[in-house]
Amino acid sequence: MYTKEQLESIKRVEATREERLKAVLAGNHPRRMTAEEKEQVLLENHPDHIKSQFAELKIGPNKGEKVPIELAETLQANPRINPADIDLTKIDYDVDVLVIGGGGAGSAAAIMANENGANVMIVTKLRHGDANTMMAEGGIQAADKPNDSPAQHYLDVMGGGHFKNVPELVYKLVNDAPICIKWLNDLGVMFDKEADGTMVTTHGGGTSRKRMHACKDYSGAEIMRVLRDEVQNRQIPVVDFTSAIEIIKDENGKAAGAVLMNMETKEILIARAKTVIIATGGAGRMHYQGFPTSNHYGATADGLVLAYRAGAPLLYAYTLQYHPTGAAYPSQIFGALVTEKVRSIGAQLINCDGEAFMYPLETRDVCASTVIRECRKGKGIDTFNGGQGVWLDSPMIDMIHGEGTIEKRIPAMMRMYLKYGIDMRKQPILIYPTLHYQNGGIKISDNGMSEVENLFVAGEAVGGIHGENRLMGNSLLDIIVFGRNAGINAAAVAKNTTVSDKLNLDHVESFKKEMADAGIKTDKVSPKLLPRYTHGNPVFDEPKAKFMK
Repeated sequence: MYTKEQLESIKRVEATREERLKAVLAGNHPRRMTAEEKEQVLLENHPDHIKSQFAELKIGPNKGEKVPIELAETLQANPRINPADIDLTKIDYDVDVLVIGGGGAGSAAAIMANENGANVMIVTKLRHGDANTMMAEGGIQAADKPNDSPAQHYLDVMGGGHFKNVPELVYKLVNDAPICIKWLNDLGVMFDKEADGTMVTTHGGGTSRKRMHACKDYSGAEIMRVLRDEVQNRQIPVVDFTSAIEIIKDENGKAAGAVLMNMETKEILIARAKTVIIATGGAGRMHYQGFPTSNHYGATADGLVLAYRAGAPLLYAYTLQYHPTGAAYPSQIFGALVTEKVRSIGAQLINCDGEAFMYPLETRDVCASTVIRECRKGKGIDTFNGGQGVWLDSPMIDMIHGEGTIEKRIPAMMRMYLKYGIDMRKQPILIYPTLHYQNGGIKISDNGMSEVENLFVAGEAVGGIHGENRLMGNSLLDIIVFGRNAGINAAAVAKNTTVSDKLNLDHVESFKKEMADAGIKTDKVSPKLLPRYTHGNPVFDEPKAKFMK
């Protein structure tokens, strides 16, 4: 499948492989960057530092702050409904806890709300399980081995996030992690284990201990399978293909439900609830700066819009994670995730000259920035689809650990490439950073509640857990930790909340007035709900999109 030019480049990779392999087997990995070098490569190359790609918010709780242009446009867009046209006395669904989002965080929240006696319902704009959770590959972190501790995990998380993380949230993340692994294992998640039942753990970028628990290279799919089954076993109602398009409040300004829209018929439905949990996931399908994405089809920052319009502030909305290894070639899988596990078990990043130009398990932001730097320096490999990439020398894995390791440890990745005539056991693969994760999101306290009373948030829609950069394996962890947390606390609050019959959308009218007063005129409508892949999308219309310039 590789072109003649790419095969010539592979020869240069192969020419240095034996020497590089000897160094690794001797424990001599490419050196780690100094703190100063990391800071410099981030400032010069990371997309978060391109000032021209950010806009100042003119209205809302975060007025005056800079966020990506695409996010600013959707946060300051027109509502999908006119509040005057909505009859809030006609209640279609009446529950204790309404969960918006059917991924890992939403499912975990619903299970624990149900466990704690609440009448709970999930509403999701696609199918139950259509989420970034399903696409997570590498694993889930937890400090549950004798040589590790939550304190060590805490330090890794804080360091990886450039110490911008909210300490209380990180404390909860790392201390609840072992409990959550046991919970998942008891529910039936098939983690990789040794013959004696001991869980297999590996390193991830930025980790000081081997604490990555995995299910081959489809960890998220396995976790989602089990959570979805548990939701069904508990007979928790799930309303598929239905989006939440506005939060509803009561006369005291508390979240009290949501306006829903059937994705097929566009019918408007009203869900009343004592508490609401936003678990809508990420924003990769916003294609910030024209980047391709590893995210699922519905990842369009909807939860941020709902919460922001309701008055909940965001935290660190300016920071995104660009996973260093997205598939750069062939074009059919452009942007698809190449799990960090490929590097954690031995593959090296190699430039066009056959050089291992960095330690492969630097944190994701540093690694992505260094890959971008190599391509800007002319050390990349042409992908012949308008972009460049560098080699990920995957054959080293079997050479280090023995033949059959790739097939055993990353079978889904191997099969993905075999479909296009590339055998990653014998040939390296081309990668380039892909838009992967929404580091910023809705501000919450450690009980999961936003600054809008009775409005809880869990999963990727939360901001502050990971600071300015997330470590591998902490996203699958946070959806479980904070999904469970939101479910437990939302159920507890619901027990002491009286259902209101005085529902309103006054905050939507106020937001519209704020837009008018700020002189914002736009034809955009939000929440976006689904991406639009037609003429005008830079990912497809520009041979060299903004991210390559």
